Amino acid sequence: MLNIGIAGLGVVGAEVAKLLLNRSASFADKAGQELCITAVSARSRGKDRGFPLDTIAFVENPVELAERDDVDLVVELMGGSEGPALQLVTNALKAGKSVVTANKAMIAHHGQALAQIAEESGAALMFEAAVAGGIPALKTLREGLSANDIVRVSGILNGTCNYILSEMSETGRDFESVLKEAQDKGYAEADPTFDVDGIDAAHKLAILSALAFGHQVNLSDVDIHGIRPITDIDIAYAAELGYTIKLLGIAAKGQKPSVKPCLLPSHSQLAKISGALNAVEFDADPVQSVICVGPGAGAGPTASAVLADIIDIATSRGGLPFGKPTDRLSSASTTNTDGGYLRYYIRLKVEDRPGVLSDITSVLRDEDISVASMLQKGQSADAPVSLVLTTHHTTQSAVLNAVAKMQEMDILFGAPLALAILDAEAS
Repeated sequence: MLNIGIAGLGVVGAEVAKLLLNRSASFADKAGQELCITAVSARSRGKDRGFPLDTIAFVENPVELAERDDVDLVVELMGGSEGPALQLVTNALKAGKSVVTANKAMIAHHGQALAQIAEESGAALMFEAAVAGGIPALKTLREGLSANDIVRVSGILNGTCNYILSEMSETGRDFESVLKEAQDKGYAEADPTFDVDGIDAAHKLAILSALAFGHQVNLSDVDIHGIRPITDIDIAYAAELGYTIKLLGIAAKGQKPSVKPCLLPSHSQLAKISGALNAVEFDADPVQSVICVGPGAGAGPTASAVLADIIDIATSRGGLPFGKPTDRLSSASTTNTDGGYLRYYIRLKVEDRPGVLSDITSVLRDEDISVASMLQKGQSADAPVSLVLTTHHTTQSAVLNAVAKMQEMDILFGAPLALAILDAEAS
């Protein structure tokens, strides 16, 4: 029998508990032993969560789950990168108790240290639910692609952002109105910062990158950009050019990982992932390319990943948290921090007067940037107009330098937008 203590009985925790109780016979067959909830911890004992607590010990302080003799495995579903969640997981691993968590922030910030503790104590540390919800992204890396040399990992790692960009694309509405709708529907939090500013996706990418390339998990190494600057004008212009804007997490060998909005060809696989779905694409040798798609959040998908980890631990399939011993995890190699040699979409708001275009093209020329196309609709003598350029292949630093020079010349209104165009990578 494997005795389980669950910390956190919110939407996900309650779903995990209900499934363990209601499908006990099925899980026992898959795990090779009975999976028994012996103790739980939550903010409120009396709340109705859809299952009885009569035969389960209730612990006020979740950290105490690590000390109980009747708990073999701790399931941490409280969230937060510090505080009780980190203390519980640390103490449990030191006590030799295995841990399953959905806490992406904690793993992104402290994964290296926790993995080392787990290795020293012989406990398992599993966190499939921390990345892409119901998609077995980490299991795909650990098991299905274990014989491959991973070259690149990319994907749509935040369902909230994907929902917002999909709705903007399909309806033509602006960012603020679609964000409000996402909040009303429960896709976005009241404070959407972690989602729309790319932080949530960065947590997941840091974990994916560490496992894919065998290096220490390092959130500070990720270059993070969100979707707030994307306007309905950008969505419309991108569509006219044959592209769809998506927030992507991208990690490739020897390059700095990044989370950023990009233009993808509208016919590409990732461009077609709509709504709140997530997708992770692996480029590897010899398999070439594999893409996994599914729900990235919610009670059912997250509980599915948590329970899969529990079953793996019960059958001794846990393995090392990051695929190799911690002393063999290298520092992240980012020999190329410039994002590669790509085409770019540049949107500028400028005064509609003679000479402005020549000023812009002279700056681009000085940075050795060649213009591939140019779009401007309408004229206005008393208001700025949107000017959209696409470039031939160049570097991110050249584009950023050019934009900075334009701003010094006072020819722009507001902040410009420069987005990478991922033709070859996403086609």
